Amino acid sequence: MSIKTVDLKANILDDNNVLAENTRKKLKAEKTFLLNLMSAPGSGKTTTLTRLIEKLKDEMKIGVMEADIDSDVDAIRISAAGAKSIQLHTGGMCHLDADMTTQGLDSFNSKDFDLIVLENVGNLVCPAEFDTGASKNAMILSVPEGDDKPLKYPLMFQVADVVIINKTDVAPYFDFDMERARKNIEMRHPGIDVIPVCAKTGEGIDILADWIRKNVSEWNK
Repeated sequence: MSIKTVDLKANILDDNNVLAENTRKKLKAEKTFLLNLMSAPGSGKTTTLTRLIEKLKDEMKIGVMEADIDSDVDAIRISAAGAKSIQLHTGGMCHLDADMTTQGLDSFNSKDFDLIVLENVGNLVCPAEFDTGASKNAMILSVPEGDDKPLKYPLMFQVADVVIINKTDVAPYFDFDMERARKNIEMRHPGIDVIPVCAKTGEGIDILADWIRKNVSEWNK
């Protein structure tokens, strides 16, 4: 007797990828740039976003979709910074997929924005596995996490288009080597952009804002 085996994960990812690609095409037609921002909890995603909003809100229409298992704390912070925000509750899911992202975009009226940032659930594993339909993926590595994270969580760095190294102000107090971090990141994703910042002081945010400007402009060509 033969037993049929069904790879559910493969089927789920295939369906997700089709929807993600359709979402990307829709956003391209609308000239709306969607940035999927990923990181571990506590890396400074929301603080980095508030700094970016300060730099870009006068030249772009910005929206932020805040994804969390519960709470609307981050969405409130983003609204106070000057961008429209909505809260996405994942109901216990440790990541966003293309369907959840599309639901958020539909409720947001995506065509009204130049830039939408999807602040994904804090996690270095699951979010990297699911294509959300974003134009680009960004991830934040904070100094207290250590410079070895690219070795331990390879997929996150492989799917990212830019790595933001945050909390550079506390580097003297941690065993974090910037050059070693860059080499480890380069090992996982050769040629990727790496931007050190300190969201607390604003150091490096201008460079990150220029990266956003460049990629939004290229998306709209």
